[in-house]
This record gives sequence, structure tokens and C-alpha cells, in this order.
Amino acid sequence: MELSPWLVFLFSVLVQAFAILADTNGRDNAGLSGIADSWNKKPSNWNGIDPCGDKWIGITCTGNRITAIRLSSFGLSGTLSGDIQSLSELQNLDLSYNKDLGGPLPSSIGALSNLENLILVGCSFSGEIPKELGQLSKLIFLSLNSNKFSGPIPASLGNLSKLYWFDLADNKLTGGLPVFDGINLGLDNLTNTKHFHFGINLLSGPIPSEIFNSHMKLIHLLLDNNNFSGSIPPTLGLLNPLEVLRFDNNKLTGPVPSNINNLTKLAELHLENNQLTGPLPDLTGMNALSFVDMSNNTFNASDSPAWFTTLPSLTSLFLENLRISGQLPQALFSLPAIQTLRLRGNRFNGTLTIGSDFGTQLQLIDLQGNQITAITVGGSQYSKTLILVGNPICVAGSNERYCTPPGQSNPTTKLYATTKNCSALPPTCLSNQLLSPTCSCAVPYTGTLFFRSPSFSDLSSPANFVPLEQDMKSQFTKFNVPVGSISIHDPFFDSNNNLQLSLELFPSGKIQFGEQDISELGFLLSNQTYKPPSKFGPYFFIGKQYTFASDVIIPSKSKPNRLPLIIGISVGGAVLVVIVLALVIVIARRKRKPRQTEERSQSFVSWDMKSTSASTIPQLRGARTFTFDELKRITNNFSEANDIGNGGYGKVYRGTLPSGQLVAVKRSQQGSLQGSLEFRTEIELLSRVHHKNVVSLVGFCLDQGEQMLVYEYIPNGTLKESLTGKSGVRLDWRRRLRVVLGAAKGIAYLHELADPPIVHRDIKSSNVLLDERLNAKVSDFGLSKPLGEDSRGQVTTQVKGTMGYLDPEYYMTQQLTEKSDVYSFGVLMLEMVTARKPLERGRYVVREVKAAVDRTKDLYGLHALLDPALGASSSALAGLEQYVDLALRCVEEAGADRPSMGEAVGEIERILKMAGGGGTGPDSASNSMSYASRTPRHPYGGDSPFEYSGGGMPSSRVEPK
Repeated sequence: MELSPWLVFLFSVLVQAFAILADTNGRDNAGLSGIADSWNKKPSNWNGIDPCGDKWIGITCTGNRITAIRLSSFGLSGTLSGDIQSLSELQNLDLSYNKDLGGPLPSSIGALSNLENLILVGCSFSGEIPKELGQLSKLIFLSLNSNKFSGPIPASLGNLSKLYWFDLADNKLTGGLPVFDGINLGLDNLTNTKHFHFGINLLSGPIPSEIFNSHMKLIHLLLDNNNFSGSIPPTLGLLNPLEVLRFDNNKLTGPVPSNINNLTKLAELHLENNQLTGPLPDLTGMNALSFVDMSNNTFNASDSPAWFTTLPSLTSLFLENLRISGQLPQALFSLPAIQTLRLRGNRFNGTLTIGSDFGTQLQLIDLQGNQITAITVGGSQYSKTLILVGNPICVAGSNERYCTPPGQSNPTTKLYATTKNCSALPPTCLSNQLLSPTCSCAVPYTGTLFFRSPSFSDLSSPANFVPLEQDMKSQFTKFNVPVGSISIHDPFFDSNNNLQLSLELFPSGKIQFGEQDISELGFLLSNQTYKPPSKFGPYFFIGKQYTFASDVIIPSKSKPNRLPLIIGISVGGAVLVVIVLALVIVIARRKRKPRQTEERSQSFVSWDMKSTSASTIPQLRGARTFTFDELKRITNNFSEANDIGNGGYGKVYRGTLPSGQLVAVKRSQQGSLQGSLEFRTEIELLSRVHHKNVVSLVGFCLDQGEQMLVYEYIPNGTLKESLTGKSGVRLDWRRRLRVVLGAAKGIAYLHELADPPIVHRDIKSSNVLLDERLNAKVSDFGLSKPLGEDSRGQVTTQVKGTMGYLDPEYYMTQQLTEKSDVYSFGVLMLEMVTARKPLERGRYVVREVKAAVDRTKDLYGLHALLDPALGASSSALAGLEQYVDLALRCVEEAGADRPSMGEAVGEIERILKMAGGGGTGPDSASNSMSYASRTPRHPYGGDSPFEYSGGGMPSSRVEPK
């Protein structure tokens, strides 16, 4: 029944009247709604039409305008909608640490003329950085590091004259550093910028001399881990304020400019792993230097330089493989702050004289591969690590401690970790909690701190880390963030020479942070509001998704009584009441039958996950509810012996029920890739589908904060493991056809016999399991979607699936139909005969097969693509041509051109008869089974696939042609 036009019009007028009453500007509200619609998840109180008045989490308003969005570590996935341009008063946008938030950055973001902070750290944004960012004339803080951006740095960013922080590190950027070319401004125009962080990219070409000038205020210049070539420009010496310089791990050549010692404020100097030539740089007068690394270059051979002993702040000196000769000055070991001397691979000779006044912080002297003939240590022996392996002093058979190669009998240095002040036996925490330094259980906010150039190298000394803990606690208290205690641990230098440090922030006065707490805490770390002690240098933080307490309810503040205003706006209030009542009656009549369907299909999805009482858990047919203690008992306390798999969701354990039935228990873990929605979806769907080619759900557990699924135990692993040889199950041609037929029957059942029909949405070889008789069983329904009665065979939904199997029509239109599964099944069919990953190193199996097919040749000319284990002969592969034809029909571009799964089942049955495998029952499979010697891996663990969820296509996407 259609609503009459006048009712629709009057209803829209009524809605707009209520919108006028909201505290939020209508354009802002519409823009924020568009942004939220592009995400799979949003904060708990994002409901209604009034973000400002209802104080939506992560939203800051000035008057009725939205001025800030701060949602770091919220587990957002999808894309950033172009609707962002509607928020014309937006000043701060921070979506950091949402690793599944990606796609291209919309160019419309350039319309945000008031934007001051753009922070997208640790997401998955891809494509080129929009040149329109150069229009953000008020931008102060631009942090796009740790994404997947590619292409060149836009020259238009040179227009950002107010920019203070400029971080593009850890992406895939190419090209050179843009400078003024007579028409367009370049990075040399950014004289007020203090931070150039461009490390860990693919930037190349020479470092232009024009980029540096005496007007610049740069204090951090980080160009490390790129492909820069040519010489270091002498204009570098004009950057007098510079404190940190990283040119390491490039392809730089030529001499280091002689005026480098003009940089008297420089504290960290990294030139290692280049091809620099000329004399060893003279660092005399650079009294602020604390960390120097110039290893692995080709400087001219030289004697030990005089500046070695003139740097009062020096903590770490790394000069490896530089052909430096002469005797090491004794004063070097007495520098007051010295911690590490790594001088291996040189030509230091004579007697090594350490003296009795060596620095108290000196932890390591590494002189491997030099020419030292004797050693003198005044007073007590030097008891820390001294390595002289490869020197004449270490003759054959020497048992001196310093002649022992590192890693054999030398004691392992214990890395720093925050101590826990437990006066008695510490409590046992729940699985989602950790023990805090104050010995209480709580759910911390966790992540990794990356220090790009610390001024120290000793990772065991509390003196280096306790000040960080104290300073961080003090500053968080000042910012009124409820952090009760802080734990840091496991420091190490990664392959990019960044110091990584695990961080755990525990809440104060409660067990768990709230959503608003994380919004504020994430912003303090992402926008550099928190400043660590100067010895740690520049840093960035990558936070993990925070799992919020299910019983936290953010109350919305009561709104003032606006009834008089409503009456005033609504001309003829009584008439409007009648209209509303009429609309309710009409809509109720229209929706009565669908609502019954909705109540049936949504009964579990809408189940309140906060409660675990038996009275609130729905009684689902065929699915049993287990307690945590029951599953703990049947898995022998989740013992390692029963650990049979591991994937993005968590670990899988073998268990034995009291009845003797073997089961597989999939236990979620904190930070799991599968959330509550997927958990509920899988329970609801599997509890009402029953077919021999669909994996059976025995039950589930939602107890003591745990989410666990209990399946029938499937002993022969996944189809993917068989194709790659990991499971040890060998599949010949007829067995593969039987497996494909079983999978097709399972999918056809979902499409044609389930009520309502179900689209699996993630058909792939790792989601097809093989039982003891090699029956195929379709599994993993976390992404599945039922098609309602009114959907006419399709539903509009956020794009989800696995790259390589994803239906391009579904991706382009977001219209999900059964034919999307047919496409994925066609890719699976091609994978079965090629044993190749669908998408690997830029090669797409669909495209490769289409390009290679020659129907005039034997086996369609596919000999080079077929799995060698099949034996490429017509007699061994009877029916292959018909099989390939069916697979290519399944992967047609348009869903309308693809067969139904029922049609595919019939065709595969005919092909199986052609191959001499008419028996399709389980016995026919088991009679021909053969096994290699193996230790079976269990199917439920998964293989951590690269999954795609919504939004723009990742840069590695290979479009099917």
C-alpha cells in the first residue's frame, strides 16, 4: 500500500519541524549521518538527530556547529565519506588507530577551511594524498603516517604556511621532495614547520638543496628508510634549530658537508647504511650530540678522530665497518653519559686501555673484528659486556670472557618492564583483563610507542624508563584523563631503528575505560599533546582497538520541555496529531507482516549481549548453551595439548563432551577480528540451518565475559590446506569434483531451501572443511546475510568479503544477491584446478584463466596453469573443459549472466559422471582416500586472510576483467 503524496509531504514537514528544535546545525547533522553510514560500527549513543544536544561520544560542538570528531581506537571500519565536506566548522578530525578504516581520502576534505588538525594515524587509507589538502590554510597538524598512501607528495602542501607538524611516514609514497618550481610552491615554503617526518616510504631522487634555508624552524628532519640518492646538500648546515637528523638507510653518496658542525643543537645524528664517501665527518663543537650512527658507509680510511672525546652528552656511538684505525683513546670510556660503543669491523689496534674511571652507565663495548692485541683495565675489572672476538688478543682456545661470541655464554640482558607492587599473591584476572602495576585487575588501553630517535641505547636500565612512566602519569593527571597506573615493557629497536615500547594504561577508580575516556586519551597521544621527556625524542603511537564494557550505558541528558515551541511551529497542532496517528495506522498495516518476519529473523541479533542469565539467552533450536566451566572442563583447562588452531578470531581447542562426542571450541580473544555482531550472526544462522554440507553448530558460550562457539569436530582440515599440501590429504581429479559438488550443494541449500534465504558472503577454500570421508562442509557464517521477504532477492549492505573472491558487481553497487556467492564459488572452482591463491603478487586467477583459455586446444590450453598434482592429460582430467566453462560462467561480470547454485550443482553432477565418479555419497569418497604422513592441522583456526570490509578498494586490488 502506497502512502498518498500529501501524507508524505506533511510527514516530512513534521520531521523538519522537529529537526529545527535540535541543537545541531542541520547541514552538520546530515554530514555526520553520511559519515556514520559509511562505517560498520559507531559509538553507542550515536542515535537520533541531535549530536550536539545529546552529546554524542567523540563529538565536540561550539554552539550548534560540530567542531571536532575524535574517535581513535573505536574499531571503525569502512571509508571516510565525502559528506565530511558538510562539516564546514570542523577544526579537529582524529580517526587514528582504526586499522580497518581505509580506502581513498576524499578530495572534498579540502573544503574544510577551518580544519586545524587532521590526524589519521594507523589506519588503512590508500591511494594518493589529495592535492586539495593544500587548500586547508589553517592546518597546523597533519599526521597521515602508518597508512597505505601511495604516489607523490603533492606540491600543493607547500601552501600550508601554518603547518607545525608534518608526518607522512610509513606509507608507500614515491617520487621526490617537491620544491618551488617557479610556478608552484613546495616544501621549502614551510618555514614555520618544525617536523618533517617522511621516513619509511619509497621516496627517491636527490634531496634538493633548495628545500633548506636559514628561515626554517625545523627541529626534526626524518628522511630515513627511503631511496634517496645523490649527495647531502650543503644547505643542511643552515638549519641551526635542528635537533634530530635521520638520513639512514638510503642510497646517498658523496661527502658529508663540512658545515654539518654548524648544527650545534643536534642531539641525534643518523647517517648509517648509505654510500657516503670522503673524510669521516668532523663533529667537533656539536656538544649536544648524544646519539651518533654513521656505520656502513665508505668514508676514507682514517685514524681515530679527536672529536671522540669531546662530546660531553654522548650516550651511544655506532661507527661500524668504516676502516678507522689507531688506538682508542682511554677518555672515550670515561665520558659521563656513555652507554654503548659499537665499533666493530674497523682497524683499531694496539692496547685497549679502559682505565678505572670508565662511565658508570657503560653497558656495551663491541670491538669485534679489529686489530687489538692487548687490554688494560685499571682497578676493578669491567664487568659489563665487552666483545673482542676477531681481534689478535683472542687467540685460538682463549677462554677469556670477552673472547666468547655473543649469544653463546654471554648472559642475556634483561629488558626493562614495569614492576608490579603486589604485597601478596596477585589476583587472577579475567581473560579480557590484565594485572596493573598496583596489582589490581582491569582492562587497559594498550598500544605501542615508537620513538624515532631516542638519545640512549641501554634498554635494561630503569633510569631510562621510570622517568617516562612518572612523566606520563603526571601529564595525564593534568589533562584530567582517568589513568590510574602505567605499565611499559619489552623495549627493542626494530629494523627501522625505531625504539618500540609496549604501553598499557590502566583506568583509575574503575575496571574499564568508557568511550569518552578513550576518545580523549587517544587524542592526547595522536596529536602529540602528551610530550615525553626530551631524551626519548620524536615519537608516534599506534593504539589497539579498545573493547568497551558491554554494560556501560551512556545516559543522554534530558532535554528541556519544548512542547510550546512544537505547538507554535506545527500549524494546527491538532491536525498534526491526527496526521501522525493516521501515519502510524497506515505504516502499521503495511509493516505488519514484515514485522513478524523481522521478529523471527532478528530475535537473536537484537538479543541483549550484556546479560548472561539463563532467562535472557534465547532457546535456539539445535544450539546448546554452555557455561565457561563446562568448556574449560572438556578442553582440559584449554590446555596446549588441545590447541588445534589459531586465527583472527582466537584459538580453537579440541574437546570431548561427556557423551563422547568430539567438538571444536573456538574461543575469542581480546582484539579479535570477529566481534559480537559476527558472533551472534553465526549462532543464529547455524542454529537453524541443517545440511550434511554445512558445518554443524553444537552450541555457544556467553559466560564470564567469554564468547565461544562449539562446532562439530572436522578432522581433515580446510580445503585450502589440502590444496597447499599442509593437511596431508591428497585430492585427485575425481575427489576434487566431489568436494566441489559438496560445497555447491551446501551453498545451494543456503540460497534455495533456508528460510529466509542466506547469502554466505565469504565463500573461499579456507571456509570449506573436509570431514573424515572428505565430505565438504561450508563453514564460517560470521559475515552471512539473510535476504528478507521484501528484498526481492537483493539487499543493500556494506561490502564485506575476502579479496580475490569478492564479486565486483557487489563491490560496485553494494547490492548483495545470491549471485555474489556464485562469483566466489567460481573463483573457488578455478582455485581447485590451479592450486593457486586467487590473488597473489598482482596476479588474479580469474584474469589469468580467461586470458589463457583456448577452446581449440586440448584441455583448453591450460596446461601451464593446472595444478601439476592433477596430471595434465585428457584421460586423467575428463570433463575439465566443461568444468572450466562452468567456472567462467560463475565469474561473469554481471550477476544476471551467472548460473544459480542449483544449476551449478546439476552441471557438476554431470561432469562427475563424465570423470567416472558417479558415486557422490560419502563412501565413494572415503574408499579412495589416501594420506601422507602428517600431523593434521585443524580447520577452525583460519589463515588470517586479507579480508576486505567496506569502502574503497585497497591499492592491491586486481580488478577482474
